Amino acid sequence: MTNARSGTRLPVSGTALKRDCAHCDQDPGIGEKMKDEHKEDKKVSPAGSPVRNHLAGEKSPYLLQHADNPVDWYPWNDEAFSRAIREDKPIFLSIGYSTCHWCHVMEHESFEDPEVADALNSHFISIKVDREERPDIDQIYMNVCQMLTGSGGWPLSIFMAPDKKPFYATTYIPRQPAGGRAGILDVLARIADLWESDRDRAVAAAGEITRSLQAGPGKPSGQRPGMKLMARAGDDLRLVFDRTYGGFGGAPKFPMFHTLMMLLRYYHWSGDATALSMVEKTLDRIHQGGIYDHLGYGFHRYSTDYRWQVPHFEKMLYDQALGIMAYTEAALVTGEPRHKRIALECLEFVNEDLTSPDGGFYSAIDADSEGKEGKYYLWTREEVDRR
Repeated sequence: MTNARSGTRLPVSGTALKRDCAHCDQDPGIGEKMKDEHKEDKKVSPAGSPVRNHLAGEKSPYLLQHADNPVDWYPWNDEAFSRAIREDKPIFLSIGYSTCHWCHVMEHESFEDPEVADALNSHFISIKVDREERPDIDQIYMNVCQMLTGSGGWPLSIFMAPDKKPFYATTYIPRQPAGGRAGILDVLARIADLWESDRDRAVAAAGEITRSLQAGPGKPSGQRPGMKLMARAGDDLRLVFDRTYGGFGGAPKFPMFHTLMMLLRYYHWSGDATALSMVEKTLDRIHQGGIYDHLGYGFHRYSTDYRWQVPHFEKMLYDQALGIMAYTEAALVTGEPRHKRIALECLEFVNEDLTSPDGGFYSAIDADSEGKEGKYYLWTREEVDRR
């Protein structure tokens, strides 16, 4: 994807992955501002030559981005787990992907920092996983994080025993304490102390978490949800619906297209006009806001404010797919041409910017360009005046 003003390309990720610098997904609302440029200092051997970790031979662009970190990263393989067993160390598992803004904030703040690297290398075996390369591993440990914390996102940070059983989960960890959360050195020290002095508690927690995961949510009935369940879901959504700006809850505010499609089905089955009004209010406000790209088309990841004005600038393929479905279904239900027009605009964006010449699709477009989030999309006053 090329910037018509500067000729720069935005990093993309997916079938035809680029090795551009890319930065992560979920904005937890805390943390130090990302540095404008990559650090150029590399880990060196005593002889002065650059040293790369165990990711150097990998194919994933995300893993290769971390190959020069001073952290002694391993990919997910038997060698890493054998070493953890042999050295009797817990594992630090970090999962992300190449266009993930907050993954790379954490890299710049922490994984390029010699002090953090020394703590990880001394007390843990560190493993990096690309969620686009191993979605199976990501799904397992994301379920752990959501079960323990009630939320999830990337970077996903997991501490687990050498037998792969997790006992602590979180997402982004700031370099310094911020927003009521401990900094990464404090977290690493506490986990290391727990493993050394109170391991039985960690092992017991890991066993309990594993049993809960194995139990699962229960066997599905195979029946379509009844009207009572749909009505209850509609009532719950009304309680958190933003009557002024649409959407559900506060900032950061996600489009939640799947929820809107559920409400459209509920309206179709029940005739509940309130369900339809929630959908239309939300879709209209999303399109009117900055979360929608009015020049290049397509939906950004989420809004950093409750009014849909300031987006997190990453664009995900699956968000486009869900958005196109939601606006198409709204057009079918209401007959409103504006919903159809927005769906067609997004299809145009996917066709032009997320489709590989090789026939596949790119999975995402990075929020960052030239080391700054949103730089590609932002216009100066002088640029606007020249238009």
